Amino acid sequence: EQYNLYYECTAGSDCGANLLYSFQSVAEKPHMECPVEMVLPLVSNPGHVCITDENLYFQPLNGYPEHVIQIKLHRVRRIYKRRHGLRPLGLEVFCTENDFCSDIYLKFYNTADRDEIYYYIATFLENHVTEHTAESYMLQWQRGHLSNYQYLLHLNNLADRSCNDLSQYPVFPWVIADYSSSQLDMTNAATFRDLSKPVGALNKERLDRLLARYRGMPEPRFLYGSHYSSPGYVLFYLVRVAPEHMLCLQNGRYDHADRMFNSIGETWKNCLEGATDFKELIPEFYGQDSSFLENRQSLDLGRKQNGSLVGDVVLPPWASDASDFLQKHKTALESQYVSEHLHEWIDLVFGFKQRGSEAVAAQNVFHPLTYEGGIDCDSIEDTDQRIAMLTQILEFGQTPKQLFTSPHPQRITPRFQNITRSPSINSPDSSFEDLTEESRKLAWTNMGIRSRLLGYRNNKVQIYLTINHLTVFQALSSCLMLADGKTVVCSSWDNNVYFYSVPYGRRQDTLMGHDDAVSDMCWFDDRLYTASWDSTIKVWQCASDSSSSHKRSQFELLAELEHDAGVNTVALNPAGTLLVSGCKDGTVTIWDNSSYGTLQQVHCHNGTIHHVSFSPDSRHVLSVGVDSCMKVTDVQTGMVISSVKAEEEQRCFCWDGNSVLCGGQSGDLLLWDLLSNTVTQRIPAHSGAVTAMWMSELCTTVITGGEDRQIIFWKLQS
Repeated sequence: EQYNLYYECTAGSDCGANLLYSFQSVAEKPHMECPVEMVLPLVSNPGHVCITDENLYFQPLNGYPEHVIQIKLHRVRRIYKRRHGLRPLGLEVFCTENDFCSDIYLKFYNTADRDEIYYYIATFLENHVTEHTAESYMLQWQRGHLSNYQYLLHLNNLADRSCNDLSQYPVFPWVIADYSSSQLDMTNAATFRDLSKPVGALNKERLDRLLARYRGMPEPRFLYGSHYSSPGYVLFYLVRVAPEHMLCLQNGRYDHADRMFNSIGETWKNCLEGATDFKELIPEFYGQDSSFLENRQSLDLGRKQNGSLVGDVVLPPWASDASDFLQKHKTALESQYVSEHLHEWIDLVFGFKQRGSEAVAAQNVFHPLTYEGGIDCDSIEDTDQRIAMLTQILEFGQTPKQLFTSPHPQRITPRFQNITRSPSINSPDSSFEDLTEESRKLAWTNMGIRSRLLGYRNNKVQIYLTINHLTVFQALSSCLMLADGKTVVCSSWDNNVYFYSVPYGRRQDTLMGHDDAVSDMCWFDDRLYTASWDSTIKVWQCASDSSSSHKRSQFELLAELEHDAGVNTVALNPAGTLLVSGCKDGTVTIWDNSSYGTLQQVHCHNGTIHHVSFSPDSRHVLSVGVDSCMKVTDVQTGMVISSVKAEEEQRCFCWDGNSVLCGGQSGDLLLWDLLSNTVTQRIPAHSGAVTAMWMSELCTTVITGGEDRQIIFWKLQS
């Protein structure tokens, strides 16, 4: 049974009307009520909102779309503060897990009212809703837990993009550049659009003209006079499914027939060549509903100059029909190429290249009115001017809220020629979609010994799974195998680095470059980084001498990085752009690998550092030392953000940014949760200290080595 309760408009409201809310119970207690507008595409419907201890009610003054809209608070799953017209006045409420469309979008007349209702609703969510940040979604996407499509939806949502607000509609990238071939070759990089550039910079001739105009423009200067997302562009794509919105925007008329969305290929061509056309795409291009590409309502959209009527959208030759186009288009979005380059587009639209000097360098500068903070409409006293300015902002398009202020990390993708993902989680090459934080934690807690091998006996480096072994007459500090699988590189306490041929089982090169023991090394592309107790790291360019019949290598010293103490460990980040070193005096140093300059230097351990490593996203460095401490250092600030004191000295580890599998002095493997600073699993392993650890790129295998001269292969089981 419902109970009707009348409210008079509260102080501050100018409607002068009685409001009727259909409360569900006489015990329902009102918390607050205020005037708002419900935001719909191209329409803001004025009314009043009332929130009680059970429901949120909105009553539109004109009774549309319903007399009263009611939302039960216990059904709310997510709420978001929104910008509307570049001002912090919006609130969007979701009762489902669908990130695309909400249940209601309200615009308040002041921020205080918006915030009060936001925090009141939030009290009903805290027990069963987890708040996600851009960084948490980024980590899930980077490890394959979110698809490219899902990640872009999340970023749009966090950046105030909403399907209820056409001036801030979700924006997606063009990813395909080939709309003329009969077959779509997704193994060819030329098939794809350059995601490192905005649409306006894809055509060099057009960009040169824009830059010439930009240089002669007074401040504030802008490169592009139109935006990549605006109500007009959104309705350009959606006119066949939302003709009423186009008619509203165009004063009761459709656009000229030849300017309508007639062909995908022609639209892409115009985005490349048009003087003022820089638009990106919308999520519908990667969805499952093809109705926006077909004139199913038989709308009279006009007749083109060639006499033909505007009907269905003309598709590329490689698409048999609209559904096939969407399927292939979404496959392209999830392709290997796009997965490896999507972070570059995110930098432009949501990230550090959106504003400031980085935007200028990336040719990514739009009109000042499109940016948050570009103008304060509330400071304009003249009502007509304020309304005109707000209308211009809403119609011109708005740049998304900036979510990242540093370069976005690249996605961790498997390097397979065939990118088809295996559904089997037991296969050795399981898909990267299984590499989630949860599955990795689960796998680490279910480690089983696959085999044991004896190694390092009689000064021999055993090359397992081959018929050869290499005899080495000196003590080794570390070794690594190059990507060709034919060369093993060994660093030695005798100050040298040795290169061994796996097929021939013999030494092929020696690098003599240090005055003391070579303690550690790492390799990236054709560069070798050697760390030594002579307090230096040396960077070597390695190239094969094609003129020599023995194919010996040539070594060119590129840089010498000086330290205050002997260097005991060194590591590169996944992209090879950063280098970290750990010294015998307890200092961690982070280096720029292009300029070889010092970015951070932190004294965080008491005594020798055994092992250092970057997190997968390159935002943090983990180090372990003789002081039995594990320290997490923030790369950007140099701050030690986490410190854990273990019961025993830790010598080596593998980590995913949150969980650490480390090898201790006792020979056990310990699984640490850095968020809670607790050991969640202890696994008996070696009879002596664990001195080395390696995990496969797909996280299916861990190999540990110890002072007991045993190498143990561990199978990670889900």
